[in-house]
Amino acid sequence: MKPVPRWGLVVVLMAVLAAYSNHFENGFHFDDYHTITDNAFVTTLHNIPRFFTDAALSSTRPATATYRPVTTSSLAVDYWLGHGFQPLFFHISTFPWFALQLVLMFFLFRRMTGEWTALAAVACYGLHPAIAETVNYIIQRADIYSTLGVVAGLLWFVARPEQRKWGLYLIPVVLGILSKAPALVFPFILAAYVWLFEEGPRRWRELVLPFAVTAAAAILTSVMTPPTFEGGASSGSLYRITQPWVTLHYFHMFFLPTHLTADTDWTYIDPVGLEAIAGYLFVIVLGAVACKASKRIEMRPIAFGIAWFFLALAPTSLMPLAEVTNDHRMFFPFVGLALAVFCGLRLLVVRAGFKHLRLLAAALIVVMAAEAAGTYTRNSVWHTEDSLWADVAEKSPRNARGLMNYGITFANRGDNDTALTYMERARALMPDYNFLEMNLGITYGNLGRDREAEQHYQRAIALSPDLAEAYYSYATWLRARHRSAEARTELEAAIKVNPLSFPSRNLLMEIYAEQGNAQALDRLIQETLQLTHNDELARRYAAERPSMPATDTPPAEALLHESAELCRAGKFDDCIAAARQAIAVRPDYAEAYNNIAAASIILHRWDEGVDAAREAVRIRPDWDLAKKNLERALAGKQGVGR
Repeated sequence: MKPVPRWGLVVVLMAVLAAYSNHFENGFHFDDYHTITDNAFVTTLHNIPRFFTDAALSSTRPATATYRPVTTSSLAVDYWLGHGFQPLFFHISTFPWFALQLVLMFFLFRRMTGEWTALAAVACYGLHPAIAETVNYIIQRADIYSTLGVVAGLLWFVARPEQRKWGLYLIPVVLGILSKAPALVFPFILAAYVWLFEEGPRRWRELVLPFAVTAAAAILTSVMTPPTFEGGASSGSLYRITQPWVTLHYFHMFFLPTHLTADTDWTYIDPVGLEAIAGYLFVIVLGAVACKASKRIEMRPIAFGIAWFFLALAPTSLMPLAEVTNDHRMFFPFVGLALAVFCGLRLLVVRAGFKHLRLLAAALIVVMAAEAAGTYTRNSVWHTEDSLWADVAEKSPRNARGLMNYGITFANRGDNDTALTYMERARALMPDYNFLEMNLGITYGNLGRDREAEQHYQRAIALSPDLAEAYYSYATWLRARHRSAEARTELEAAIKVNPLSFPSRNLLMEIYAEQGNAQALDRLIQETLQLTHNDELARRYAAERPSMPATDTPPAEALLHESAELCRAGKFDDCIAAARQAIAVRPDYAEAYNNIAAASIILHRWDEGVDAAREAVRIRPDWDLAKKNLERALAGKQGVGR
């Protein structure tokens, strides 16, 4: 066959760019929030050195914080370039690295097979709709960086054998590992290449250095990963048993990607069921194909591609994660699968004597055009939260998280009744889902059903006492109902369980300022600025503190907090006095009346307790605590009367 024209690779890259032309304005989604938009650490370049020493800065959720300093640093750069969280700059930043990966894949594949085969494999990979699940998902640029590191390292090793002794080819590999841990499989992929394509007694000695370097990188990654990190799997053994079936699913998706979804509803399979057996048989058969292909020179690229496919899947197959399968995990293994499939196709064409070559070329063009159309469509799905979660709700109807998130999109549009419908469907599937309880609280609150809202908020906290988001949401709801003293308590609890909850810190600053609690405000400002110098609210309060006017009369919230502290200390007369001062500042302060009622009941001042409790119930008719205090005061008064 004639060599590929110089413009061949350019045509492929332009086709890929055209397929992704509608993705640059797509928004943030899913894990993007706690790793990017809610993460104050990525809002300044000054934190870049810290990303390499403190993995906790990678996410505002301790359970998901992992050591990916290169990825987190890139997010800070994009924030700086865009002067804020502008998705366009994040996508513009990601796409060139994806294009570079395609270029390097071509030159790598060309060394193992024909030029046209390499170009076709790269085109298929670059246009494949499954790859769009990674390119569109901003935080999953980590997959692109880590895969690029492996491809670049292997190409460098192959193309510059004279530089192997210096280990320079490991530079992109290490950067890939510091982007995402799956790049740690590089020495095993390299060993597969050396075994299949190189000769001579020295070939195995050249593997010592890459294995040593990646072992050191693995130790570093393990040491730097915060102890708070949780994979999220409920059963490690069932997770691993399910992975052969997942591997078969990924293989099938390479040829027929018709059911892509951002969040699947897959669960563990029966260890001895038909799905498990099918998965085991598939792995065995594909492994046997690789072994047989390794024995013939012309088929070794097929063996290598299959080895890449299995090795790239190994990290997510062996490490139990919350999701059994995730479509963005196909990005890395599909590099090898594309090589294996098109090398196999090339052999069939060669054995057929290049008959019907034009017909085959036309068929490939049609297939790749269909892939490009599929990618363009997936980009549209990823455009907004509404479009993404509508797709998930349709394709993964038994995914409680997907139904909840789709419900949230309705709540954000003000359609809380429809939102509640989807959330209740989610609750039927997962009745003890902490985030769902929190969002039910928000939705019931939007509907004005405060009693139910508060019950869901409190249940979210009871289910996960270490979930800062639940405390923060509850506090936001409490403050909106003029219960700032209680909101303060919830926010202090949120910061205690997660010091990186910056929304909680900012809201607590506002409450401290309202309450005139200068000492607590100063302390919180200093703590926040020590974590990150770029917190805008903390910096503003720090600048305004000297000019903040002193008030002779403390705010009602401060007086209520003082009243509650006095009650806890057993100083009930003082508690009542402070509550009455709060009422003088805010006459409709139900919480202050309730404090008077509670203290009066303890002092057996039944009439005073009845009057205060009745006033609290009048102001807040749905408040169960005030109603109970009224019942206790009335019962005490009746007892005295007898």
